[in-house]
Amino acid sequence: MTTEALTAAPGLRCWVPPGVYAPQTDTRLLRRAMGRESITAETDVLDLATGSGMLAVEAARLGGRVTAVDISWRALATTRLNALLNGQTLRVRHGDLATAVPGRRFDLVLTNPPYVPAPGPTPARGPARAWDAGRDGRLLIDRICDTAPAVLRPTGALLIVHSHLCGIDATLTRLERAGLRAKVVDRAELPFGRVLRSRLAWLREQGLTADGTTEELVVIRAEHT
Repeated sequence: MTTEALTAAPGLRCWVPPGVYAPQTDTRLLRRAMGRESITAETDVLDLATGSGMLAVEAARLGGRVTAVDISWRALATTRLNALLNGQTLRVRHGDLATAVPGRRFDLVLTNPPYVPAPGPTPARGPARAWDAGRDGRLLIDRICDTAPAVLRPTGALLIVHSHLCGIDATLTRLERAGLRAKVVDRAELPFGRVLRSRLAWLREQGLTADGTTEELVVIRAEHT
């Protein structure tokens, strides 16, 4: 068990078991962007790849009607518990991204998907499934970009966070080709963490990093044009 999440969402209680992605800098960055959205009791919020569920819990605390989705049963159990710990009510759905909510549309879609480039195949289970996302890091990002227009209501917005290592411009272009207007609304720079440091030689071979010292995280906001 880790208490790292306690610093990610002030005022919220959080429990994160082994094998579930604990809130980190990317979570906090996305939470800050979410705080600028107008979330009311009439706002339907979808949290894709919810992990510990802390963003979903925060959206519910702000008044939203929240649905949290993850492919990991352990993550969903963690989300349920964290909602209970904070006195919030939300729906949880097991499934592969938006396929878990067929036919539904939302006012706000949040997602902190796996986005770390990885030299090997994406694991079917284990902790690395929460961050490994194929050789270019875009295994889930591209799918989210392509399906976002069908999941968003006409006035809805998508907030997605990821690393510069998997291509900021690629995400902006993909969203625009899908018919959405997209822009970067938050940025943060931080030193490489343990996982990226362990892959430094491979990242350099792939041309994904020049100096291998820092990673830029961005939040991209997209809406219908």
